[in-house]
Amino acid sequence: MTIDFSTLGIRKTLVDTLHKNGIITPTPIQAEAIPILLSGKDSIAQAQTGTGKTLAFLLPLMERLKANDSYSQALIITPTRELARQITVVATELAAVVNLNVLSIYGGQPVDSQIRKLKGNPHIIIGTPGRLLDHLRRRTINLAKVSKLVLDEADQMLHIGFLPDIEELIRNTAANRQIMLFSATMPSAIRGLANQYMIKPTDIRIKSQHVTLDEINQSVVHLTPQTKLDKLATLLDEYQPYLAIVFCHTKEHARAVNLALNHRGYNADELHGDLTPAQRREVMRRFSTAKLQTLVATDIAARGLDIEGVTHVFNYDIPHDTESYIHRIGRTGRAGEQGMAITFVVPGEERYLSLIQQGIRASIKKYQVNSQKIDAKLGKSSDNKETTSKTPANTIKSGKGWAKKASKHGGRNQRSRRKPKSPDTASIKGTANATRPKRRTK
Repeated sequence: MTIDFSTLGIRKTLVDTLHKNGIITPTPIQAEAIPILLSGKDSIAQAQTGTGKTLAFLLPLMERLKANDSYSQALIITPTRELARQITVVATELAAVVNLNVLSIYGGQPVDSQIRKLKGNPHIIIGTPGRLLDHLRRRTINLAKVSKLVLDEADQMLHIGFLPDIEELIRNTAANRQIMLFSATMPSAIRGLANQYMIKPTDIRIKSQHVTLDEINQSVVHLTPQTKLDKLATLLDEYQPYLAIVFCHTKEHARAVNLALNHRGYNADELHGDLTPAQRREVMRRFSTAKLQTLVATDIAARGLDIEGVTHVFNYDIPHDTESYIHRIGRTGRAGEQGMAITFVVPGEERYLSLIQQGIRASIKKYQVNSQKIDAKLGKSSDNKETTSKTPANTIKSGKGWAKKASKHGGRNQRSRRKPKSPDTASIKGTANATRPKRRTK
């Protein structure tokens, strides 16, 4: 029997809203998690970003919360304001169908405005640990009757150092709360948190051949520090990514790489902790609408980003642990689309590569600088020998609104990677679906 949202226990009005947004069939994490969460059980779900986990916890909340009770009943905690905003967009549309109110609480917003809105007792609160704790200590938020608690990207919150904040927030919710924990990886700290605060949680794991998403073609390029920038430029020219994220360890390095790319004429910008909230929003607006094609970012700044159309991730600086690697490359290869992740490794960093391969339980294809081209499609090298078979985890194509339609760009952007250098050079205008002239040859 075909599984749909109705058979999972979701009411018709919500199913109709999903259909209007082009979402027809549940993803594996949704099909497994929704019935368990509807039953009220605590649960630990291991799922990477881009697998549909947001709906996996939002739909049960919409079914179980009571619109007639005017107090806060659900709390969703996320590691970043970007992720909080993205969840809020989806939650607001669904909540309107069942007469629930949603409020997002995170840094960069006026505290006085948040305090006024909190007095309205929103049914669902979505926020980041720091700002939520700030309101808790000000006594401007009441979590005493919160019976549904979601920890999204829990491993990243613990990695950043939010464990004490999360524990304090948990202790201030109702004693009979249901905790729903979602995490891409399952470090020991997650298990410790579950053992202390959850009651016989149900483990939800989606079977996959590898820890990382199967639809991401992963490659490693060995090179020297002096050749990294030239190699990055070569790969950008070679693959013409539709949207690309370049990861650096520090904000200083991100600034330097972005400056160098712009000096070479690439349409790039930076995302790191030194940006103001207004600057971050503007960068993300341009990137999400494909008016900006290359985003140079730090790990903390880019956590929780859910941008449609990211075809390539470049680890300009190799991650030092498996969790960071998984979260970085998880920005591409989302919702059944294929993506590519290329990691630069310089002499002395082989130990990090070894740790990552052990963590993901897979060997990553390795190339040397000036060796054969790494093909962006289907894991094939330039001699057409297939290196890896990739099976998309889910083939849902979503529609308008917050569930954007997956693009058919095939991983390549026909627009020039470089900015026009003279007034007579054709400029690129419009959205991601605009006609794109091909890049000029020199």
